[in-house]
Amino acid sequence: MKVTAKGRYGLQLMVELAIQFGRGPVLVGTIADRQGLPPKYLHVLMGSLKAAGLVKVLRGPAGGCELARHPNRITALEILESLEGSLEPPAPGPDQSPGARTVGQLLSHAADAFRRVAAGCSLADLAERQQTLESGSHGYSI
Repeated sequence: MKVTAKGRYGLQLMVELAIQFGRGPVLVGTIADRQGLPPKYLHVLMGSLKAAGLVKVLRGPAGGCELARHPNRITALEILESLEGSLEPPAPGPDQSPGARTVGQLLSHAADAFRRVAAGCSLADLAERQQTLESGSHGYSI
């Protein structure tokens, strides 16, 4: 289980769309500026997010991108898995010694815990946390 820059940047992109939700389409350049991310990479991520049914892309002078669903109905897990694939722990190696099984169980439990936390965290939750941080409060809890 590994979350790469693709997953982190995708979450940031989606948080910005959640903050802008209901205001109409947002330009990728605006998202890139606000989140400090490379616009070209965001365009690449947008394809996967669109294919997963998480965003809509509108072309033309009033175009941009927006969430396909309400931020309360999109989880961090959905976003991560649309970009990273399954977040399962690494498959056990050929060594099935007690030590290897013990480590495998630990990794499996850790992956399950991560998936539970990500599944229980909506995009609206993340947007609210970011807005709290932007307003100067530094409290954060899951």
